[in-house]
Amino acid sequence: MKVRIEKDDPLLCDFDMPLHAVFYPLGFAVDIATNSPEILAAFEESWGHFRKVFPGRNLQMRIGVMESESRACPPEPVCREQRNLLARVADARNFSVSDLQEGFAFAWLTQAAVKHRPYLRWHFIEGMTWDLLGSYCITSVHAACVKLGEHGVLLCGDSGAGKSTLSYACARRGWTYLSDDSCCLVRGRNDRLVVGNPYQIRFRESATGIFPELDQHRRTPHNGEMAIEVATAGMPEIKTTLSCSVDYIIFLNRGAYSEPQVVPFPKDTALQWFEQILCCGVGEILEGHKSTLRDLLTAEILELRYNDLASAVEHLEALISDGAHPLTESKLIWQAR
Repeated sequence: MKVRIEKDDPLLCDFDMPLHAVFYPLGFAVDIATNSPEILAAFEESWGHFRKVFPGRNLQMRIGVMESESRACPPEPVCREQRNLLARVADARNFSVSDLQEGFAFAWLTQAAVKHRPYLRWHFIEGMTWDLLGSYCITSVHAACVKLGEHGVLLCGDSGAGKSTLSYACARRGWTYLSDDSCCLVRGRNDRLVVGNPYQIRFRESATGIFPELDQHRRTPHNGEMAIEVATAGMPEIKTTLSCSVDYIIFLNRGAYSEPQVVPFPKDTALQWFEQILCCGVGEILEGHKSTLRDLLTAEILELRYNDLASAVEHLEALISDGAHPLTESKLIWQAR
């Protein structure tokens, strides 16, 4: 793919990007313009399952691809933000800039970056999408999400707490699956509605020791490590949903406990934990994120202390089945014994 730089357009402001498509990540419309069919194929792989759900303006991206002599995958991008501009820079020829105020982003990438599809999807296709959606209509939360009956449950915790494995264990037992590690609150609502990507689950490689069936699935680079990526379409026994309202926020504490325990979790500590990932956005955008998180914390907030996955799922089922009405502290103490 040869890109010709005209003398009267050295910055490629008017570079022709003849390929166009509209995708609906998480249900929101994003217009794509590019000169590479491989870019559209990557968008299809990441977001092609979604259909339009939410009204509002279409966000816009332009992604140009140029030839490169190197076939090596570029380095992991560095993110920097000032005011309404957020940049992802891998090197001088692989970078993106997102205008968080205008809902517009552009990128220039090399053919080498595009050929490494997991790298392209994670750092640019999905990364740029999260940048724009986060400035406009969603607030990301570092949590898995599953649903039992009509009750949505966020599974929260730092990396290694077991969010992906516990959400998958719940799904295998008949719960409805929404997201394994990251989901998003829809801003401007009063029902604590979260949306996520139920079409794939990513696991650490060590998860094969718990779920041997995962060993047959492909490995992909993810956050500097190798991960197992599983398409839920290949698991007909797994029920999925695109959204649900959150009734329970469960902070996971995995340790040497003889049996699962559920205890109250401080609301102010929960708010600090959620806010720690608010690294993008200023002014009204940042305040919108904080307001949405405060609304989320009107749900029941608990800590699950556990060691064994199976008994943890059973304990959550008993808790939620008994929880048609808000839980009292005395009831929690009784259940923790």
